[in-house]
Order: sequence, then structure tokens, then C-alpha cells
Amino acid sequence: MNILRYPDKASWGSLTVRPHLNTEQLNDTVARILADVHHNGDNAVKRYEQQFDHAQLTDLEMAEEEKEAALQQVSPDLMQALLLAHNNIAAFHSAQRFSELKVETAPGVVCWQKSVPIERVGLYIPGGTAPLFSTVLMLATPAVIAGCKEIVLCTPPNREGHVNPAIVAAAQVAGVHRIFKAGGVQAIGALAYGTESVPKVYKIFGPGNQYVMAAKQQVSLHDVAIDMPAGPSEVCVVADESCRAEFVAADLLSQAEHGIDSQVMLITTSEQRLEEIQQQLSIQLDTLPRRETASKALESSHLVLVSTLDEAMELSNAYAPEHLILATAQSDLLAAKVVNAGSVFLGNYSCESAGDYASGTNHTLPTHGYARAYNGVNLDSFCRKITFQHISAEGVRSIGPSVEVMARAEHLDAHARAMAVRLKSLEE
Repeated sequence: MNILRYPDKASWGSLTVRPHLNTEQLNDTVARILADVHHNGDNAVKRYEQQFDHAQLTDLEMAEEEKEAALQQVSPDLMQALLLAHNNIAAFHSAQRFSELKVETAPGVVCWQKSVPIERVGLYIPGGTAPLFSTVLMLATPAVIAGCKEIVLCTPPNREGHVNPAIVAAAQVAGVHRIFKAGGVQAIGALAYGTESVPKVYKIFGPGNQYVMAAKQQVSLHDVAIDMPAGPSEVCVVADESCRAEFVAADLLSQAEHGIDSQVMLITTSEQRLEEIQQQLSIQLDTLPRRETASKALESSHLVLVSTLDEAMELSNAYAPEHLILATAQSDLLAAKVVNAGSVFLGNYSCESAGDYASGTNHTLPTHGYARAYNGVNLDSFCRKITFQHISAEGVRSIGPSVEVMARAEHLDAHARAMAVRLKSLEE
């Protein structure tokens, strides 16, 4: 990791830059695959599944008997953990339900909003070396609470054409309606355009590698909504002398193991803790099965020593991390200073892994600095707000003249006339 002691603010710009990948060729590849899926449907998806996942598929949709066979492979302990996590996630997201309120903005003018679920949503769940079954819970649980009528899941199969059993179990627990064996760009294309088997959805959710992220962004330009722009996982830890070096190192490595393009940052006011955390990183890294991945991620990561916690929070807000851990004695006071972050974890015992799995908050979060403008997935992500208004004759009298004046000032005479004829009718 790169160690920086008391960097001046002029250098903060370089500190907050994420690892950069050349995406020009990648975008061309993604566009070609998407076009193929758009025009050739299931056949194209099956062809790419054979090419990329080495799976020869007859049917894309997972049959009920396949689901039952997969569920038999899930241990009771894991099923119990899934149920606990689902209950906590459901409790947190249920509390976010929208309460309709009618407002009389002027005499005779009543306005209100109604929350309406998105009818059909698509969930993308990565498979491979890290099948993210926890993401199934994070996405399907609020979708069910919101009232989405159709919840479609795509995930890559293994070489034998089977879906990871834990993903199937999480889908059953959370209430997914249909599971399709498709991964990568071809899955995003299938969800965005629809195929003979896969229904076209109205919004796509879920993480993925750089190809999946590029595909989501491309289809969002014309065809379907997406949850948010996102990239590799990241964490920032703000720590003082009260932190536990062992805990902090474990938190940093928990994100570094996601991928070689992940990034982690420590900002601390303690020279002693910085050195202890550095030592712990070396010790713990040696025992990680994914140490090669984590080591690569650490090459573009930073350990930063600053003078004060106020300065630490200023740097953290400039970085705008996906995950922020406040490993400090007075984390509640620092929490009030958080402006840019996806999800915040307070105190030495609040590890980011808890949020990834079972505390109840959602782990689908903005990365790559997008936390400056985006929030993570929540119940509203699966809903639309439709506005309503009722204007009586009294309402026409109270706002009509102003509407007419404003419309004429914008040279939109038909707009003005629509109100003028109503005003005139009230004089008859």
C-alpha cells in the first residue's frame, strides 16, 4: 500500500482517484454482444454462455425440479443464516414505506404523490469464484416489499449448466419469481431487450465486472433503467488511537479481496496505529485464499496519516467512498460530519461485512465517487412516484391568472388559453 504522511490538500485529487481501466476496446466488445442478443435472442445468449461460461444449455430458464435439486444441496446452517439476514433486511426496508400526504398548495388546489411499484424488474447476480447470493436478498427483498409483480433473476451457470445452490436458496427465501441461466453482457442484453425466454424488464439491478457495468450503462441510454452507475468495491476507514489494528486490517482486506481493481483507504490520526495496521495487513494477507487478488488491489490503495479527525473527515468526503467505517472513540460525533458516502459503519465492532450480509441495510451502493450524487438501493429504488392534483373552480380563480401570465411570458399561447377558457367560463 502507498503510505502518505500529512499530505497537503493540493495532493488530495490524486489520492481520491480510483484505479483506471482502458474501456475503449471493452465498450466495443460490449456493444457487439448487446447487438447480437438484441437481434438473435436466446440463440445468441446460449452461444455466449458456451463461449464464456463453457455451459451448453438447452433451456435458459431454470425448471422447478432443478430448483428443488439445488435446494437439497444447501446446508441447514446456511439456510438459517439466509432466513435471519432476510428478516433483518425486510425489517429495515419495510420501515421505508412511503406515506401518502395530500397538500392544499392554494385554495382549491390539492396535490399529492402516490408510490407505485415498478411492475417488472431484473436482478443480475454474479456467479463464478464469488457467487453473490447475499445480493439476491438485498435486491429481491425490497422488490417484494415494494410490490413488484415480476422479479426476474439472471446468473451465470457453471460448466455443467447448474446455478449455484446458495443463489437458488436466497431466491426462494426472498421471493424471486423466475431464474435464468445467463451471465455477463448477454444477461444484461436479455433483460434489457427481452428474448424468446427472458422477459424484457423495466429496470436492472445488481453488481458485476467491468463488462457487466459497461453493458448496464449502454442499455440505460435507450432501453431500460438501471439502479446506478457502479464500479469495483471500495472501503475507507477513518481511525484514531482507539481503533483495533487487527479489526481495521481485516476490514481493509475484506474489500481488497473483491477484485484486483478494488481499492481501500485508511485515514488515521495515529502514527502508531498506522504502523500496527500495516503489520496486521501483512500477517492477515498471508492467510487469505484470495491473497493474490487482495495484494493486487492493495497496490493502488493508500494508508494516510493526517493531523486531526476533522481533516480525516474532509478527506473522506472528498473521496466519497462506497463504504465508510468510523473506527474512532466518538464515531457518533464524526457521523454528523459525513456528507459523501454510500453506507457508514460506526465504532470498532461495526464491520462492513455485517452490512454486506445481515444487519439489514442494503449493500448495493454507489462506488467510484458516485456517492457524491447517488444513494444506495432502497425501497424507493423499486418504485415510481406519480403526482396527482385536483383543481376546483376555486383553485382556478386562485392560481389561474398567474398561470396565464407565466404561459404568455414563455410565448406558449396554447398553455395560456387552456387556463383562460376556464377562467372565462367562471364569469358566465
